[in-house]
Amino acid sequence: MEFPTYIGTMPLHAITEIYGEAGLRERYRLEIQRFAPPDRDRLAAALELAGELHREDRRVREPYVNHLLRVAIRIMHHYEVSDVDVIVAAVLHDTVEDHPDELADKDDATIEEAVAELAKRFGDRVARLVAAVTNPEYDPSYDKHEQYREHVRTSLDGEPWARVIKLSDFTDNGVGVIHTTGPKVERLATKYRPMVPVLRELVARPDTPLSRLVKQHIYRHLDLAEERFAAILDGR
Repeated sequence: MEFPTYIGTMPLHAITEIYGEAGLRERYRLEIQRFAPPDRDRLAAALELAGELHREDRRVREPYVNHLLRVAIRIMHHYEVSDVDVIVAAVLHDTVEDHPDELADKDDATIEEAVAELAKRFGDRVARLVAAVTNPEYDPSYDKHEQYREHVRTSLDGEPWARVIKLSDFTDNGVGVIHTTGPKVERLATKYRPMVPVLRELVARPDTPLSRLVKQHIYRHLDLAEERFAAILDGR
């Protein structure tokens, strides 16, 4: 497939709609060209592993890997991040939660075993960042959404770079809620709406390693997500 020369500046949702997974993979390839070969190879290997583990996963109307690509590309392009460990962790951020058995090559693998395998392949820091954005098993006797919010507050408190991954992930899930269809739309809006003030506070922290302009960019996306959640839930 041939892509236009301006695919490197196209909005991610436009690439998704017009060119799908192939277009997002091309954009990722272009983004990682600025890295030296050893780092570029790590970034390519991370996408290869994520693509293999999530090969049969779908996200509404698209392959799940599209979500992972957008999260990573957003971090590189819009958040201006060049920390390779962070980008690798962004690509792999759902592997432990969604495919621990395949990752650890063991039936009924624990989260800890899957994280340990990531550490072997990509280093302790990548594994730690992925663990910080991996949801734990929730206690069924407590409200799941409240447990999710508390987990985010706690796990990201001491991991500033993991906040960056979560913010991009939330942007794709929250702002992108309009691309979801059916009953899932209301469920996602209910889950994510209370997260906006939590994430806004995390962005504002001095140790969140993003520039002032990037933080302003993220605030605008949080505002947009809040508007969309209100339109979905308040109009019931």
